[in-house]
Amino acid sequence: MWRTLGYQRMQPAWALPKLLWLLEHHPHGGARLAHQSDFVNRRLTGHPVAADLSNALKTGADLIAEAWPADVLDALGVPADLLPPLERSGTPLGAVCAAAAEATGLPEGTPVVAGATDGCAAQLGTGRLTVGSWNSVLGTTLVLKGVSDDLVQDPFGVVYSHKAPDGRWLPGGASSTGAGAISRDFPGRDLADLDRRAARHEPAAALAYPLVPAGERFPFLAPDARGFRLDGTSDEADDFAAVLQGVGYLERLCFDHLDLLGAPTGGDLTLTGGAARSRYWCQLRADILGRPVVLPRQAEPALGAAVLAAAPGRDVAETAGRMVAVKAVIDPRPEKTAVFDAPYLRLVGELERRGWLPAETAAHARERTSR
Repeated sequence: MWRTLGYQRMQPAWALPKLLWLLEHHPHGGARLAHQSDFVNRRLTGHPVAADLSNALKTGADLIAEAWPADVLDALGVPADLLPPLERSGTPLGAVCAAAAEATGLPEGTPVVAGATDGCAAQLGTGRLTVGSWNSVLGTTLVLKGVSDDLVQDPFGVVYSHKAPDGRWLPGGASSTGAGAISRDFPGRDLADLDRRAARHEPAAALAYPLVPAGERFPFLAPDARGFRLDGTSDEADDFAAVLQGVGYLERLCFDHLDLLGAPTGGDLTLTGGAARSRYWCQLRADILGRPVVLPRQAEPALGAAVLAAAPGRDVAETAGRMVAVKAVIDPRPEKTAVFDAPYLRLVGELERRGWLPAETAAHARERTSR
């Protein structure tokens, strides 16, 4: 079933393996499975509610059939009576009951709508929901999510797809690189000052693969991957620049891998997450990617949740477009784009040499760079 949904396996950190562990160690005895959002929605409405397909994906929901795969879950020993019904994100689930109104201050009768995961909500909150549009969330780690008409199949097992409220697909993946490497390696430093100094190191003398936790998930699967820095210097600004650029190179490699899979990538690219507050890093990422980037005025998953709340009975893309404002569009600097090609390809080669990056993705990255 997982291959039908476009990915190769159920990852150990996902919810279904955790559910199987709970069933093995704690007999369910009439209990019901509930995601965090299901628990909150039940308390708000005062009655059992459906789980949204977004949160239920990693619990094993079949997003094509929009149902639980009864034969698969039965073979795994998951009782059918444990599972809630399923609905798409944006589906009305009920209304705030009297008890919840008293406890929360929310008006009784306020509609309660099925939500989405934080990554999907962030995508909705960008207002860019046309096919080929992508949102890159750079916080502690890096998460990419886009929009496609067709389900993206990934034989390498790193890209998976959620389902949008309108039935389109939201392919993407989560890398283990990100801004967490900065808080770890440059604690308490003046980041604005480091940004200014890093701008004099384009490209940096050092080459960094700035993993946050050990192991990589996207754009390649390598549980044994470890971060590294090559040709390190004693220059703090150069080392800082190497981290900023290294994250940008991984982001570029993600798009090269997505292009290899045939995913549409030519639409708008929005940047959100804590790192989007650094105008310099946003400019650097535009340069490395060689494409404009869009900065929304508001870049929080909560805005995506508000889009879902406003969308029932309406076109979700049109609703998001009306609710989301753009703060800025940053174009790549023409004189800078080619500057980063050589270090990018060096990193690609090093990741391949260490046995982490598949040869197919590495070759495609080289081919796209040479165009």
